Amino acid sequence: MRHKVAVIGGGFVGATTAQRIAETELADVVLVDIMEGIPQGKGLDILEACPITGSSSRIIGSNDMADIEGCQIVVMTAGLPRKPGMTREDLVRDNARIVGGVAEHIKRFAPDAMVIVVTNPLDIMTYLMFKKTGFAAHKVFGMAGVLDTARYRTFLSLELGIAPDDISAMVLGGHGDEMVPLVDCTTVSGIPIRQLLSEAVIGNIVQRTRKGGGEIVDLLKSGSAYYAPSAAAVQMVKAVLLDQKRLLPCSAHLTSQYGINDAYVGVPVVLGSNGVERIIELKLGQSDLDQLQKSAQIIQDNIGLLGL
Repeated sequence: MRHKVAVIGGGFVGATTAQRIAETELADVVLVDIMEGIPQGKGLDILEACPITGSSSRIIGSNDMADIEGCQIVVMTAGLPRKPGMTREDLVRDNARIVGGVAEHIKRFAPDAMVIVVTNPLDIMTYLMFKKTGFAAHKVFGMAGVLDTARYRTFLSLELGIAPDDISAMVLGGHGDEMVPLVDCTTVSGIPIRQLLSEAVIGNIVQRTRKGGGEIVDLLKSGSAYYAPSAAAVQMVKAVLLDQKRLLPCSAHLTSQYGINDAYVGVPVVLGSNGVERIIELKLGQSDLDQLQKSAQIIQDNIGLLGL
């Protein structure tokens, strides 16, 4: 039986996520949005591309959350986009209403599904999804570290003139300005990055990574990134559907790991058919650990705005 994935939100991130899943034949897709005609039109357009891409996946667009029934994964992308000059934290109150409402529908129509949250502010919205669905923590996780790590690897690749595939790296922490690229763990074909770049250059790349989403928002003037976020979400979908046991940085629920309790924070996890199958607790240097805990504290402070 073919897998079935629901994508909630027919905007740029949601539609591109649906397109990538369908065109790679990972699953059949249900694209859901509240705007009449938008998911139906985009779904039909993606479906009509499948004969060209060689995919036999089926995709439907819908305004009815009941159509997510039977999905193995629900990817939550719906929400208001971040605008220039707007922090991720500014979005908490507006997007909490949207995520909370969708969570109730997921609980009703797809109680066995894994939920991947993409809506910003990512870590706070993932925590809200966890609370509102009442699902086990391993079934609800957020897409953040995969995207931030991809940006970090991209900027290193550009600086070094070396293929990004040869760069191994990981970014932890919240999906915001306090994220923590692990410089000590960054290598190029096994060579520590500090043997190839100066501390000043590495520092600039770390800062650009932290501001990566904002850089794109400023360039676009209206809207935010969607090609890379959708690719990151699909990598996570694939890891679950194919039980790949990938070691990826994801927003996961911590219960004392890294000295953090009851918060969703980007950490290394093993991602497979059971969702977050393990949280990997690295032995971080004191500076990285301090930054990670600072990032977590900001997330916890913003969780307080949810009034849970």
